[in-house]
Amino acid sequence: MDRLSSHRATKEVVNKHNFKFSKSLGQNFLIDDNVIDRILEGARLSETDRIIEVGPGIGTLTREMGKVAENVVAIEIDKTLIPILKETLADLDNVEVVNEDILKVDVQGLINEKLNGGPVKLVANLPYYITTPIVMKFLEEDIPVTDIVVMVQKEVADRMNAKPSTKDYGALSVAVQYYCDTEIVAKAPRHMFVPQPNVDSIVIGLHVRDEKKYVVDNEEIFFKTVKASFGQRRKTLLNSLGGLGFLSKDEIREALQAANIDEKRRGETLSIDEFANLSNEINKFSSK
Repeated sequence: MDRLSSHRATKEVVNKHNFKFSKSLGQNFLIDDNVIDRILEGARLSETDRIIEVGPGIGTLTREMGKVAENVVAIEIDKTLIPILKETLADLDNVEVVNEDILKVDVQGLINEKLNGGPVKLVANLPYYITTPIVMKFLEEDIPVTDIVVMVQKEVADRMNAKPSTKDYGALSVAVQYYCDTEIVAKAPRHMFVPQPNVDSIVIGLHVRDEKKYVVDNEEIFFKTVKASFGQRRKTLLNSLGGLGFLSKDEIREALQAANIDEKRRGETLSIDEFANLSNEINKFSSK
């Protein structure tokens, strides 16, 4: 079977199976060869790679990854797509489709059962309404993932890739960059999809570091500090950190001074190193 990444090929498959797109599942199928190729390049695919894909659609990206990687497991929640995928992927015996909800499935168990325990790469055109939960699930649950190369809404990619003191920089930026080095792989305007969404898209590469870059004594306190710092962006750190709930204003002031951070600064100006230092000082109070 030839590539599926054209409007004509996609339309033929959809019409043949009388498939109806689901807005609630965020179904928008990519129909651009160049972007498919950029995704494959960004994922640095090799013949030893084990891939997890989420939301394979009709198998457009799945097919191309299956031609290169050792194994591909595609997780699709929409049962009406399963017979379509069975047909479009029939000639690839290294590809398996799992009819599950990615947010409910035991990913580590799936990796152990179907992908020899990993490590894995997550490569996908993600459903936009659950992009952040999926990415953070793979990063926070100690899943053996080396690279996450995903198509996401432009605004989300901008936030993941943002630097301090910019409008897009926030808790998501810090959370993603705490674990990963980020890069913009490709741009995908809305006309490259069927049906056409209301937003433009970007392929972002999140390359998980082998070793931690930041010295954090207590990750729970670190992420609570980040969340509180961005909770009310217009407030200074002295005031916004009151959202932690367990420090007095004097203790917050003392922690800021110990971390060499001006209490009048706002969370959006802090680098991840500064968040790490601040959370380590706050952690000293939490353990008293």
